[in-house]
Amino acid sequence: MTIRRAFDPERRLLIRTRRRITAQVAAVFSLAIALLGALVYFIVVDAQDATARRDLAVAAASAPMDHPPPCVWLFELRANTLRSTPGAPENLPVREALDRVAADGRTRVEVAEAGGSTYLVRTQRRGEVLQQAVMDLYFPVTERRRLLHTLCAAEVAALLAALLIGQVLARRAIAPLGEALDRQRRFTADVSHELRSPLTRLHVRAQLAARRLRGEPDPLLVVGDVDRLVTGIGQLGEVIEDLLLSTQLRQRRRPFGLADLAALAEESAEAEAARAGQHGVTIDLRRSPGDHVVCGAPSALRRVISALLDNALRHTSAGGHIWVTVGSDPETVRLSVRDDGVGLDPCDGERLLARHAGAPHAGGLGIGLALVNEVMDAHGGTIDVDGRPGAGATFTIRLPRAAPDPAARLSGIFLAQEARSETNRTPEATTSGPGDPSL
Repeated sequence: MTIRRAFDPERRLLIRTRRRITAQVAAVFSLAIALLGALVYFIVVDAQDATARRDLAVAAASAPMDHPPPCVWLFELRANTLRSTPGAPENLPVREALDRVAADGRTRVEVAEAGGSTYLVRTQRRGEVLQQAVMDLYFPVTERRRLLHTLCAAEVAALLAALLIGQVLARRAIAPLGEALDRQRRFTADVSHELRSPLTRLHVRAQLAARRLRGEPDPLLVVGDVDRLVTGIGQLGEVIEDLLLSTQLRQRRRPFGLADLAALAEESAEAEAARAGQHGVTIDLRRSPGDHVVCGAPSALRRVISALLDNALRHTSAGGHIWVTVGSDPETVRLSVRDDGVGLDPCDGERLLARHAGAPHAGGLGIGLALVNEVMDAHGGTIDVDGRPGAGATFTIRLPRAAPDPAARLSGIFLAQEARSETNRTPEATTSGPGDPSL
């Protein structure tokens, strides 16, 4: 059985772009290595050629006929009599070069092939004598071939390295685009997942309300349906707010200000008081003395506390309690929401903070606890989950405490100094007596 993957044009476009970047990087890198190798090769060949010509000229001018330098043979042609170095190859001298110099008298230096070997030949005239110096180029040619093979091997190795480097660079270059595509898909999935059920419920309630309005003679009898419809619309607005806030937190572009976590906890507890009363649940807020100010977005932090309270309310039965505790130390501010509801397994803490995870319940947002995790990550805070099955659960968030405002401290110091100066003023300086000249 063959399983075919679904067609994904965006992912295929990213793959093609990555391959194109890899090919371009490899081509540029290989071209640079090839140009460098060609430059090295031509420099070495030119240096060898210049050295061979210089050594051959010196040998032709001053070396003795019987003892020339290694791999060099000397020849003299005088009145059709040829004199040569002992042990010279049989295919030397080069007769064509001797004939040309004998005809015009010009000194010639050229490369010649004879007997399957390559020679550098210098032919010149000295008076009535034709001289020819021949150097065997076997070793220089061998070195050139070895150098060429080395450069070709280096080019192949450079091409493989360039492909690897291009692949790494392409992956790093495409990674942000892939992340953006994943964020777009995740947001689309969140919208489709979270809005499907609320929209279906609203559509059904609207249809029922419309039918009852047509069938009931008294419109007041449909007030309950309309109220439920309004409540559903409010819940749908909360879902949309959660999604937009989650997207904004991923971007992390807006600067944070100061937020009082205790004040936000009080607002959220008051907002949930009516709902808790309907469910027969008591919310108890406790805060330690001192300030509980953090750096963050108040709307995001308010949604965090609301999500934690919403989670506690949904898992706490009638007659239960929810305790919201706010405390601080010199470095952090912590807020915990504890309930005596159904509880949870501590091993499931990370899973509960993932998107669309957790126990299903009516009207659940599905991303509430995941939103808490994202807000904490954006604010540099942490969240801890603790609990036991049947013994309630505790969610604790910790945020860095905001540094004191220097301007506020200076203004406090100035006000204190003014108060002390007012206190230290003497009555004589502030009260006019009977003998005051100004009266």
